[in-house]
Amino acid sequence: MTIRAKSSLWGASLAVCLAVLPGQWASAQVPLDQPLDQRSAQRLDRMEKALKEIRAIVFQGRETGAPVVIQPADTQGQLGQISDRMSSLEQNLAKLTGELEVMRHDLDQTRQETADLRAANSLLKAQIVDLQTAAPKPAPPPLEPAPSAAGAPAGDATSAFAAAKAALAAGDMASAEAGFRDYVDRYGDTANGPEARYDLGRTLLARRAWAEAATADIGAIRGWPRTRWAPDAVLDLSRALVTLNKPADACETLGELDRRYPKAGPLVAKRAADLRLQAKCG
Repeated sequence: MTIRAKSSLWGASLAVCLAVLPGQWASAQVPLDQPLDQRSAQRLDRMEKALKEIRAIVFQGRETGAPVVIQPADTQGQLGQISDRMSSLEQNLAKLTGELEVMRHDLDQTRQETADLRAANSLLKAQIVDLQTAAPKPAPPPLEPAPSAAGAPAGDATSAFAAAKAALAAGDMASAEAGFRDYVDRYGDTANGPEARYDLGRTLLARRAWAEAATADIGAIRGWPRTRWAPDAVLDLSRALVTLNKPADACETLGELDRRYPKAGPLVAKRAADLRLQAKCG
């Protein structure tokens, strides 16, 4: 360590010593033969403690060669920061408390309004029951001839088939099923009978009536008709058979699909391949 560095170290030590001493140096001096009072003894202890710390710092700097920096503790500044933070927390807590009180008031008001609505609803129900009990019951309307299930006049096969088709196109599966079932029962031997059975099978598949759907599709493809919907009817039959846990029958039906309708198209071929995987056809 150089002479200049040593001087700096001892200068810093001296500054610390002076900082430890109370305001006036003369007031801290006492004669050697006079016993120290308690306050003077405490001052002397603090001075000795500070000197020991400075000595340790100086020796450490001498060993490491690092400059010695002595910074006084900013205790007052830290206390000020803590005080500011506490004030901020208190303000936030007061704000949250106010918001909580507002929410509690709104909740109580909502509960009261709900109770009032329930009471009013119960009163209205009681009034309705009283009115229904006191009012005379109207006479039932006269019976009229009922149309067919699909909404077509009895005996008109063309209108019945068209009405069922319209219900199917609109997504009204319940009306479509009733219409096609009625058509098959009354006009199953006509030219539109096989297609009506195919469409009936579609409505049955929609509500997962697998066995009934398979029966309808078997009736639709009897004789392997050359129509645009025939390959789809074969696929629907195969799907129903797979779901009914009859994979061998499904594979046999899919084999007939290839032989009977070799030009069915790529979409039919894709659906057939998926069904073969489900049925684990060889």
